[in-house]
Amino acid sequence: MDSDLIFTILTVAPPLILAITLHEAAHGYAAKYFGDYTAYSLGRVTLNPLKHVDPIGTFLIPLVLKLSGSPFLFGYAKPVPVNFSALNHPKRDMIWVALAGPASNFIQAFIWTLIFSVLRMSVDSPFLFAMAKAGIYWNVVLAVFNLLPIPPLDGGRILVGLLPYQQARLLAKLEPYGIFIVIGLMLAGILGGLWLEPLIKLSLQFLNLFLFN
Repeated sequence: MDSDLIFTILTVAPPLILAITLHEAAHGYAAKYFGDYTAYSLGRVTLNPLKHVDPIGTFLIPLVLKLSGSPFLFGYAKPVPVNFSALNHPKRDMIWVALAGPASNFIQAFIWTLIFSVLRMSVDSPFLFAMAKAGIYWNVVLAVFNLLPIPPLDGGRILVGLLPYQQARLLAKLEPYGIFIVIGLMLAGILGGLWLEPLIKLSLQFLNLFLFN
């Protein structure tokens, strides 16, 4: 295996697995807090990555896309099951449960930014620098991607919770087809140009404000 590929895997895998694990666990913790114990009863309210990562969606698909030179990377974890009707206030609490995942990624991106700043001042380690950069970048990507307002992504569920009942029902009906819509937008280059690229760039510029000079 190429040494550059090994270096990339070793520096990207730990922060990416942590990003995915905390994202899914955050959904589970939030759901439990607001009254739905579905994920908790299935052992998904945990920081054990083996409970959240999907061998195909988390590793195989992104690796194949990367090695094939694909213009975009796509992957997924095992979604945390949430019974929204079991929440204390389903329409309102749905927003907080959905928001918990992306929020955990933005917090992690901020922490990795601080780590990168400290490393830059005191440590000369290309490996640690690369890992910190990966932690920043992939957490921002996961947060921005999941905030796309198309169900079943988190942004779609947040929007369902915010919209009036009639409009929320119409949007919720897209959920079985949402992932195919997202893939179609990716293949057409629309998702990257209109959503991912500008919001990722804006998020990274914001985090750059916290770098120690």
